[in-house]
Amino acid sequence: MVLSRLVFWSALIFCLTPWASPPLALGLGLVFAMTCGHPYKKHNSRVVKYLLQASVVGLGFGMNFTEVSSAGRQGVFLTIFSIAGTLAAGYAIGRLLAVSRKTSYLVSVGTAICGGSAIAAVAPIIEADEREVAVALGTVFILNAIALFVFPWLGHIGGLTARQFGLWSAIAIHDTSSVVGAAAHYGEESLKIATTVKLTRALWIVPVALATAIGLQKRDARISFPFFMVAFVGASIMVSLLPSFHSIYAGMVATARAGLTVTLFLIGTGLSRQTFKAVGLGPVVQGVMLWLLISGAAWCAVRNISL
Repeated sequence: MVLSRLVFWSALIFCLTPWASPPLALGLGLVFAMTCGHPYKKHNSRVVKYLLQASVVGLGFGMNFTEVSSAGRQGVFLTIFSIAGTLAAGYAIGRLLAVSRKTSYLVSVGTAICGGSAIAAVAPIIEADEREVAVALGTVFILNAIALFVFPWLGHIGGLTARQFGLWSAIAIHDTSSVVGAAAHYGEESLKIATTVKLTRALWIVPVALATAIGLQKRDARISFPFFMVAFVGASIMVSLLPSFHSIYAGMVATARAGLTVTLFLIGTGLSRQTFKAVGLGPVVQGVMLWLLISGAAWCAVRNISL
């Protein structure tokens, strides 16, 4: 246990250095999880949640609200159609593969909106048990890990501009952390677009959760609103209104980038062998089919948008 903790903290400190990148941090976390096991596993998910939120807010200080809001508006219609289409396709594929109803819905919601956050919001409403939640989260996290490495490569091969890639990754990648990580690897302009569109997309957690509760006639369901997104927008507006504090904003963005890299390392350490075993074949096939569907459709749409 002492050696495991020593390696853990050494790797985490390395993630704070200039030599670490988001994909490298995630890969390092995966290797650590498979070889050493997480010494602080019971605290990992909570730390990841709040560190990611703080990092996203910090990234807002590197974005001028006026400049990036136009890209956010361009992604609204793609977001609406992709969410509706993904949920409908997820239902059909889940039925075809005989995936349990609750697991199928969780995988569909996680793919349609923002991965683990959407799953966590909807799971209590549909009364999903721990195994169903673990299977859905495992499926989404595995695909997130793949996307973080593969998407920048595909974007360069396909000749996507930085802005096009930012929009595509925000629509096609499940979780905010992987969207930001992939976009940051692609470039600064891509990061601005991806973060804005993804956070706009993530706001759909609330109406989808409400619709789920109404559909199940659960009027007393508790739905948590992602307030950190408001803080992100507030940071971006501050940069637009008070541009003279550039040096302070730059420091906050640098800190946020380091926080994001550490977040991805922690996500990797949380993907244990048990997580991969719990996923099973059916939900993975459903998740992959949905992922390919939304990625392909978004790719075609983005290629026809001048950004």
